[in-house]
Amino acid sequence: MVRGIIVGTGLHICVLTAMTLAGPTTLPVLSEQSKACIQCHKESDPGIHSQWGSSLHYRANVGCYECHKANESDVDAFEHFDTFIATIVSPKDCAQCHPKETAEFSASHHSKAARILGSLDNRLAEVVEGNRGFVTEGFPHGNSASAVSGCWQCHGSEVKVLEDGRLDPATWPNTGIGRINPDGSEGSCSACHSRHTFSVEQARQPDNCGKCHMGPDHPQKEIFYESKHGIAFVAHKDKLNMDRPKWIVGEDYFLAPTCATCHMSATKDMPVTHDVGMRISWNNRPPVSIRPETSDAKLGLPGKDVPWQKRRENMQNVCLSCHSTQWVENFYVQYDGLIELYHDKFAKPGLALMKLAKPLMRPIPFGSKLDFIWFEIWHHEGRRARHGASMMGPDYTHWHGMYEVAKNFYTEMIPELEELVEKGRHSSDKDKVAAAEKLANKLDEVLNSDNHRWYIGKMAPDEAAQRKEAAKQFKARYEKK
Repeated sequence: MVRGIIVGTGLHICVLTAMTLAGPTTLPVLSEQSKACIQCHKESDPGIHSQWGSSLHYRANVGCYECHKANESDVDAFEHFDTFIATIVSPKDCAQCHPKETAEFSASHHSKAARILGSLDNRLAEVVEGNRGFVTEGFPHGNSASAVSGCWQCHGSEVKVLEDGRLDPATWPNTGIGRINPDGSEGSCSACHSRHTFSVEQARQPDNCGKCHMGPDHPQKEIFYESKHGIAFVAHKDKLNMDRPKWIVGEDYFLAPTCATCHMSATKDMPVTHDVGMRISWNNRPPVSIRPETSDAKLGLPGKDVPWQKRRENMQNVCLSCHSTQWVENFYVQYDGLIELYHDKFAKPGLALMKLAKPLMRPIPFGSKLDFIWFEIWHHEGRRARHGASMMGPDYTHWHGMYEVAKNFYTEMIPELEELVEKGRHSSDKDKVAAAEKLANKLDEVLNSDNHRWYIGKMAPDEAAQRKEAAKQFKARYEKK
């Protein structure tokens, strides 16, 4: 269902729907319904009225009614001064005037963000951290306040409409980018385009993305500000023309990029896109990074047919607006090298070891110390390393990333695995004894591999000699002459 925009001109009524609109639309006059809304809300909600007054919607005669209009049959509709409206403005509503942007967004991972709810991450907020103490009418059996105020605010809640038309407080307010709306649509345009100014300048700010893309497991905001890109942005942000409707990198601005520049905004060769995955060549969310078309296929998204090579080509098109071909190509060699190192040395062996360790652990997710150790290695430290490399943040790649991965792999995970082996070998359960031997054999194989033999004092003689010579050269380089 598409809610139509009804515009009364005094002479005729024009009904505009997404089927008749080719793009953002300017209405001839402000509708009588919106004029009536404004008459009251200018007094009751002056801040909202002021924000709307500074927006492009105001200039286009798009008012309260055009966005909030509802049909009486809509599940979230309520009667307000003889007019049916809805509190939530969903992507379906925005599609009336912005069909291209909505279609791109709906095909992206952003719109599907709420589907993570119920995953291993969410078990932490619901069970490990939380309880069922947050009871609302829509959730009489309770919810975890940690999930409601944490996970759901970025990923989006499934908004529940109560019998009297009110929105359940466990699910509203919520601008999570994957919010599941009462009309069945997924997503929240206001996650980035904040009400009621819907400022393009604000949407282009790195801090706008930082509401969700920050913290121990995906610190893109912090990495950006550490990187040369972020340093340049802070120095020159007042010269980037971020309020311009036309905003083409290499044409309208040169001095620095933002998150939007690289992932969404126009170049001389590419238009704006609202599918942020179309320029990403690795999905670094899982323990082992996967190609984005693989993750798109899992969600049934059309991006499953767009190979990572094409997406990388798209991102390189952005990079080439400011950098040379050699610079861009060499960066990707470095990035892929870090991904390969993390995979081969820690992620793939770690997954194999965890699989063999499961029969010796408590059969409850996060019921054993090893669950937390491994989770933080890949979910926090491993992601930081990979994201750091992808955005040229050296401190996050090394000290907050690979150093933490290695430290916890060697000083936390391996000792815990060794302890499980020892306990398993002395178990009266023959299955656990067998499982312990399998784990011991795999652990021995991992530690005797080229990546880890240093840890057990078996570094290859030629490598030991090379490192000794390198240390000698380093010392000579910095000796006082």
